[in-house]
Amino acid sequence: MASASYKQLKNLKFENLVLKALPIDKTMRPGSRKVPGACFSLVKPTPVENPKLVVMSQSAMKLLDIDENSGTTQEFEEYFSGNKTLPGSETAAHCYCGHQFGSFSGQLGDGAAIYLGEIANSRGENWEFQLKGAGPTPYSRSSDGRKVLRSSIREFLCSEAMQHLGIPTTRAGTLVTSDSLITRDMFYDGWPRREKCSLVLRIAPTFLRFGSFEICKPMDLMTGREGPSVGKIEILRQLLDYSIKTFYRQIMEIQSKETQYLKFYEEVCVRTARLVAQWQCVGFCHGVLNTDNMSILGLTIDYGPFGFMDRYDPDFVCNSSDQNGRYTYKKQPEICHWNLKKFAEALKELVPLDRSLQVLGDVYYREFNSTYLSKMRKKFGLKRKEEEDDELIRDFLQTMQETFADFTNSFRNLSSLSLPGCSDYDETKEKFLDASLANCASLEVAKVALKPQFDPQQLDALKKMVAENPRFLDVIGGADGPIKKEIEKVEKYQKLEEIDENELKSLNRAKWISWLDKYEARLHKECGDIDDVSMHDVIRRKEMNLNNPKYILRNYIAQNAIEESERGNHLEVQNVLRRLEHPYDETASPLFGFQNILYNALPPLDKIDLRVS
Repeated sequence: MASASYKQLKNLKFENLVLKALPIDKTMRPGSRKVPGACFSLVKPTPVENPKLVVMSQSAMKLLDIDENSGTTQEFEEYFSGNKTLPGSETAAHCYCGHQFGSFSGQLGDGAAIYLGEIANSRGENWEFQLKGAGPTPYSRSSDGRKVLRSSIREFLCSEAMQHLGIPTTRAGTLVTSDSLITRDMFYDGWPRREKCSLVLRIAPTFLRFGSFEICKPMDLMTGREGPSVGKIEILRQLLDYSIKTFYRQIMEIQSKETQYLKFYEEVCVRTARLVAQWQCVGFCHGVLNTDNMSILGLTIDYGPFGFMDRYDPDFVCNSSDQNGRYTYKKQPEICHWNLKKFAEALKELVPLDRSLQVLGDVYYREFNSTYLSKMRKKFGLKRKEEEDDELIRDFLQTMQETFADFTNSFRNLSSLSLPGCSDYDETKEKFLDASLANCASLEVAKVALKPQFDPQQLDALKKMVAENPRFLDVIGGADGPIKKEIEKVEKYQKLEEIDENELKSLNRAKWISWLDKYEARLHKECGDIDDVSMHDVIRRKEMNLNNPKYILRNYIAQNAIEESERGNHLEVQNVLRRLEHPYDETASPLFGFQNILYNALPPLDKIDLRVS
């Protein structure tokens, strides 16, 4: 078996097209530095001690024509830890820039990820793959280019979770840990600890991103920074031509280069709009939506801080460093639109900015709204298009928010309700209400969610200032700013202080009944001219369960797998992966003996706000 596995690795058909098409810095000079005139820098991965495979995604590795048996060999672990170089591999780091938290940061680049090459598989597909955590590159700045086990587990699991949810994403093929140690201050509290160097094999058609095109950006007036290849328009042209020829071949028939480039930009806008719409439909929050984390193929890329919502909260923030809430769940569509505007600015030397911004205005929100409503109708079991659908969806979200209901479980619960006209409708209606209430927070958990972050005396002073001068809100963030939200949270918290658990349940039940009346009226329209309502209902509920996942990567589940793996038991990471590979199924995978964890359960009280980056 070992010889067969080695043959697979030895016979990979490397093409490395991106390195042939784009300029390369070949100096191999060590240390961080500015890299002008190049899209890639040649660099070698830094070896680690005693590499050990933690988990492998069989479906991802099949993209490279590598089967599950390969992971049983020590040589496999050497190759996918960076200790050995695959025959035909050319290793390099990608140079890119980025707007981070709204400001241009200049040169960034792959500070921890190293490109291993690009292969053509047996199905005629081309796949690029890289190792994240492979050591320092010219773009590492003051970092060591390493990643630790906890963040690598989260990236690996979420990449594969998104794939099996049906959301475009980069893939994770392997996760390898080692005995090499690095120091990390996990909570930034002055108590660093030694952690194991770990590496994730990431796979995608390309890792080019908006920031790849910003390397030619002139000096930014706000930050004073510029791209390392400022003024080198030929590099920008090479990037565009390579991207179109390799990933958007249908555009090549357009004769005018300017129109061709504009069409490329339009395609990126469409894919980005569709992607963020799908995120919103599963309650996923990226956490770091900088332009250097936006794929030109509309893939979810670079899993740093991220999170799937538990209790529905449109202001959900999954990145503890995002103090101003720039990347909250509800702002993701707006931020992706902003990033596309910056992408247009990066292309303006070859695509007139007025034309690209016109395209952005024409297609982005149209495509986002179309994708979002189409997916939501499937989640609600609605085939017809009715004007009130948008309002019905908003009311459902608002009801979840007001009752602190779990996002994933509330949507999954929708399919428990039969269509009006079915013999068991009244029975399922009561079960739906009972389950909806079970998905709501207890009084204790609701108070935790609304616990004030500000000192009460300071907040009282701010409230008085706002009462005396409402325009003061504009100075401190406006009606959507953190101070205003904190004031609203305190008011809600005070109301909870005045009631008991039974009163809360009664209030929640009334809110769900109110929404259910609207849904019932909408379902009557849905089945008004259907002869066999029962048969239609069976099909409808099956389709709903294919659009509302039962299982997502909840923070506490990821954390449990991390803790087990850090103790040397990697089975739980494998267990979670197998569960995430079937997010819509009712039953758990029998491949491994699952621990006693409810993978679709509400989070434990002490892990509601767990953020592991």
